[in-house]
Amino acid sequence: MESEPTVFVVDDDKAVREGIALLVKSVGLKVRCFENAQQFLDACDPSQPGCLVLDVRMPGMSGLELREKLAEHKVTLPVIFLTGHGDVGMGVRAIKNGAVDFIEKPPNDQVLLDSVHKAIELDAAQRRRMAEQKSVAERAAKLTPRERQVMARLVQGKSDKQIAFELGISVRGVAFHRANILEKLEVDSVVELTR
Repeated sequence: MESEPTVFVVDDDKAVREGIALLVKSVGLKVRCFENAQQFLDACDPSQPGCLVLDVRMPGMSGLELREKLAEHKVTLPVIFLTGHGDVGMGVRAIKNGAVDFIEKPPNDQVLLDSVHKAIELDAAQRRRMAEQKSVAERAAKLTPRERQVMARLVQGKSDKQIAFELGISVRGVAFHRANILEKLEVDSVVELTR
């Protein structure tokens, strides 16, 4: 069972942290606050769904540096950047680094909440996609080397005859392997397999 999404707020300004926490709690979402990037990194659990509301400029590690560090460690938590002194270059860098939004302080409550909901939905979609890919990879690991050879050619759109010729096996052998592949990967057709 997936845990409830959490909005992680990282900002060195206590008033901003508390204000965002109150706003987020007012719509029934969980929130955890951190006063600097390192404190967040020390507590970060990549399996925890949610999003990150992150101040761009903080003493020590900046918000942009934290985002880059998270990306290095393959933490995919969606980020909403907040800034009191943003410029176009900083905004572009933030968006290129995968930010969901770049909002000026003090944030408009509705704009921030809309962004938070969008980020949480994005995170949930990413987690579903990753779980599906993991499931497919686990099922694909059950294939024999010959089944993998046949599957590679099936997804290229080759006919049973072409596959049989290329692999030096009978057409019946290809059909047998195709049936095993579909069963092991839990799909009903080559079209679904290709997807």
